[in-house]
Amino acid sequence: MYLHNRVVLVTGGAKRVGRVIAEALAARGAHVVITYRTSAQDAKETLKHLGPHALAVKVDVSRRADVERLMNTVRKRFRRLDVLVNCAANFDRVPFARLTERDWDRAIDTNLKGPFLCSLYGSRLMRYSGKIINIADWAGVRPYRDYLPYCVSKAAVIGLTKTLAKELAPKIQVVAIAPGPMLPPADFTAADRARVARRVPLQRWGSPQDIANTVLFLIEGTDFMTGSTIFVDGGQLIA
Repeated sequence: MYLHNRVVLVTGGAKRVGRVIAEALAARGAHVVITYRTSAQDAKETLKHLGPHALAVKVDVSRRADVERLMNTVRKRFRRLDVLVNCAANFDRVPFARLTERDWDRAIDTNLKGPFLCSLYGSRLMRYSGKIINIADWAGVRPYRDYLPYCVSKAAVIGLTKTLAKELAPKIQVVAIAPGPMLPPADFTAADRARVARRVPLQRWGSPQDIANTVLFLIEGTDFMTGSTIFVDGGQLIA
């Protein structure tokens, strides 16, 4: 699939990794729709880099009514959807001793229910073919401490990818990307960043551009992948 004049939706595309993905897709000639929940100013700034047909929609991806409204907006504006990138997520650190039901629900609702709802309603706009790319995490396979709901949600995204791939074949291909360390949390010190890099076989952090490049490959580089998860982690999975 070539991206020129294709309609692409990137959830969470207003900032961080989602923004880099959205800008890479726009640079290839796609008509890009991004979503945001609270980052209105970030979305406004990102739109400036996405071309004249780009659109930003305020959405809580865990709410069915919001997702239906989003897809209706895409349908009215573009009449179709070709690619969905499920990138919206939260990444909350909560030690196990302090975990609450609310912490669990927050992670599962955004990180798992969101991709499910967007895939369910987005796939109905993919007329003849389409691609869904879910952003998972290497921690969905090798979890780490203090992020239990997050790790469980990302493990489930990998399972969702496999199941959607079966349900939607052969018309729609569904794949996942599992990043390793790309962007450090805001509270990370230089020592924290160095400690993480030492654990990675390639001895460094990756970049959001690595994820954007992988998205581009999955869209334009092959039409013969579905149900797979690509780990872009510097070898962290095997460390």
